Amino acid sequence: MVVSALAAWASPAARPAHALGCESVTFEDTPYSICRVDMERDDLRLFLDAEDGERYGQFSRIDALLSHEGKRLGFAMNAGMYHEDRAPVGLYVEDGQEVMRAIPNPGPGNFGLLPNGVFCFGDGEARVIETLRYLDEGPECRFATQSGPMLVIDGELHPRFLPDSTSRYIRNGVGTTGDSKTAIFAISDRPVTFHAFGRFFRDGLGLDQALFLDGNVSRLYAPELGRSDIGRWLGPIVGVVTETE
Repeated sequence: MVVSALAAWASPAARPAHALGCESVTFEDTPYSICRVDMERDDLRLFLDAEDGERYGQFSRIDALLSHEGKRLGFAMNAGMYHEDRAPVGLYVEDGQEVMRAIPNPGPGNFGLLPNGVFCFGDGEARVIETLRYLDEGPECRFATQSGPMLVIDGELHPRFLPDSTSRYIRNGVGTTGDSKTAIFAISDRPVTFHAFGRFFRDGLGLDQALFLDGNVSRLYAPELGRSDIGRWLGPIVGVVTETE
């Protein structure tokens, strides 16, 4: 169990000099891939529709289109649940424009397993916020995506998570630090339960707020780790844009 190393890595005082950083870690004998985004230095964005009106769908398509601007994709991950047409299930805000409103009601599937939450970011900050709190506070989000369930809420695991659950999938999610300056994305490298995944964010990474993004379709693009996962076409995608070296 690599807890001390992860805690030091997540601490602002221990951050390396560079911004975006990805690495493989182990927690409770389970391997995870993690990418840390410095909100003050990294250009984190959400991607849904390209200029031609078609969904991006794949990391490679985003990277190819960025190359025409002298940029590239430094990291990316699927960023929330979507319908068959790959439209977002819940709240989706891209570059200040609300594409889909927040859904506060319980419903079928993981998205409706309340409390769910919103990943809200822009202007050098990022927050994972429980949906009802988001609606009450009305924070300004240049980018936002809603998903569910919440993994960690104010330092507590989601109340519906069972330690003896047998439901195991490759899962991905995001957590934010208390100062809102760092977002940490993680994907399990083998199937895990919700309870185990939540413990990883809370106990392994020391984060008080974390949100489940998806399971089964979870994918990661991280050249630093030699990862460019392929599979079914995606809906919302979150990623960091960097200059071409």
